[in-house]
Amino acid sequence: MTTRGVLYVHSAPRALCPHVEWAVAGVLGTRVNLDWIRQPAAPGTWRSEFSWQAEAGTASKLASALRGWQLLRFEVTAEPCPTAEGERYSCTPDLGIFHAVTGIHGDILIPEDRLRAALARSQRDETDLEAEIAKLLGKPWDDELEPFRYAGEGAPVRWLHQVV
Repeated sequence: MTTRGVLYVHSAPRALCPHVEWAVAGVLGTRVNLDWIRQPAAPGTWRSEFSWQAEAGTASKLASALRGWQLLRFEVTAEPCPTAEGERYSCTPDLGIFHAVTGIHGDILIPEDRLRAALARSQRDETDLEAEIAKLLGKPWDDELEPFRYAGEGAPVRWLHQVV
C-alpha cells in the first residue's frame, strides 16, 4: 500500500544540500535533485520541498535518514492510507525530532497513554499540564519552525515516486 507525503527542508547550509539529496535518494531508491532556494529566515542557508509517493512507513525512514544533522531543519508528512495512520515529523537543531500520528484531516492524534502520563506528571507537580499538552502537540517545534515555513511560501514542489 502506498501513501503520499511532503518533505520540507526548511534550512540547510549549502554544503549539506547534496548530502540531503543522497539521503533522500537512498530512502526512495531513485536519484533525487532538489530545487534549492535561499532561505531568507536564516541567511546563508537553503530550503527545498517536494512531494513523494511510496510505501507506508517512508516518512519515518526519511526522518531517520535526516535526523541528527546539526544545522538542518526539516519536516516530513505522510497522509493516512488504508494500512497506516498519517504521520508528521519535525526536527530542529535545538529540539531534536518530534513525531505525531495524524488523522485524515491532519489533526494530531495523541494516544491515551501519553495523555495519562502527562496528567500524572502534572498531578505530582512535576510539570504544568498546559506545557505537557503543548509538547504532545509539537508546539515548541511549531514555534521554532514557523518563521522558516513562512519564508518558504511559493517554493516549487516536485513529485517523486519510489522505485519498486
